[in-house]
Amino acid sequence: MPRRTATMLASTLILIVLLCVGVLTTPPYSEMSPGPTVNTLGESGGEPVLQISGRKSYPTSGHLNMTTVRVTGADYRMNIAEVVYGWLAHDNVVVPHDTLYPDGKTEEQSNQENAEEFSQSQESAKVAALRELGIPVQTRVVVSSVRKDSPAQGRLHAGDVIKAVDGAPVKAPDDVAKAVTKHKPGGKVVFSVVPAKEAAAAEKAGKEPTAAQDVSLTTVKSDDGDRAIVGITAGTDHTFPFTIDIKLADVGGPSAGLMFALGIVDKLTPTDLTGGKFVAGTGTIDEKGAVGPIGGIEMKLVGARNAGAEYFLTPSDNCKTAASDIPDGLTLVKVGTIDDATKALEKIRSGDTAGLPSCSTG
Repeated sequence: MPRRTATMLASTLILIVLLCVGVLTTPPYSEMSPGPTVNTLGESGGEPVLQISGRKSYPTSGHLNMTTVRVTGADYRMNIAEVVYGWLAHDNVVVPHDTLYPDGKTEEQSNQENAEEFSQSQESAKVAALRELGIPVQTRVVVSSVRKDSPAQGRLHAGDVIKAVDGAPVKAPDDVAKAVTKHKPGGKVVFSVVPAKEAAAAEKAGKEPTAAQDVSLTTVKSDDGDRAIVGITAGTDHTFPFTIDIKLADVGGPSAGLMFALGIVDKLTPTDLTGGKFVAGTGTIDEKGAVGPIGGIEMKLVGARNAGAEYFLTPSDNCKTAASDIPDGLTLVKVGTIDDATKALEKIRSGDTAGLPSCSTG
């Protein structure tokens, strides 16, 4: 066989082998890509995303779009060819598999966690929006969960309202932990609680639950040290003066909080918040209206611009990363609170955008 032919044959075989290795080898990576955006002022699945009853709401225009990121599933293993393509593609990001699914978390576990975070973000968005508008919201500390085989199992239940611990009034979830950890393991701690069913009945009647009963528990040692615990997680629950429903399926995580809150503010005020402009954004939000950072900001910018957004409300802590690669035609607006966002929207709808707080790589 002529040397040239042999060389070409050998090169072809090597290329085939490399291609096979690229397709069959599965390195531990996952991929993130731009997901769909949804206008919180519009509809999803044929019904309004935000539904308000029991209080006057106002017409809106324009867009306040929440943004999402698509990720490969926990059980999906990218081959080398897909990894290389993902690295080269401008709109995709390849990350270590453990970044999305740490500690061997399954896709089911991740979905459950995302669903819980999404639900909590909706609650926080409602509270933040109403407080931004000066509308009172009743807040109470409740039992969020009870650990199996703990002293609290069968004695306290999720939804029970915690009025006091050892006679000291409870104002925030941290008050519960502080009161319990004052004891040594084996000590007695007394919870004054309104049972969940009675609390729910009071809420339905528009009243504050008051009929508390005492529950005495013996503390045990925590798994991570000598702290005293009873096996509950405390959280907050709220009574709203009217009904706000958020209807959006197949979305998870906490990052839509800011845009939900702004959508609620827009619907409850006669002022058209966007002035008809296409605004998108992202960010967690707490009950005090503080905006927190999120993951996948690069993908969300691309998704927003592809949908037609002109402005993007960007959490302060994401600004540096976001500013490193801004899609053409998209203006980043730096926000740290819901108040920052409403003031920025005032500038956007008035056309006075020169003073908008911007993001930089510095």
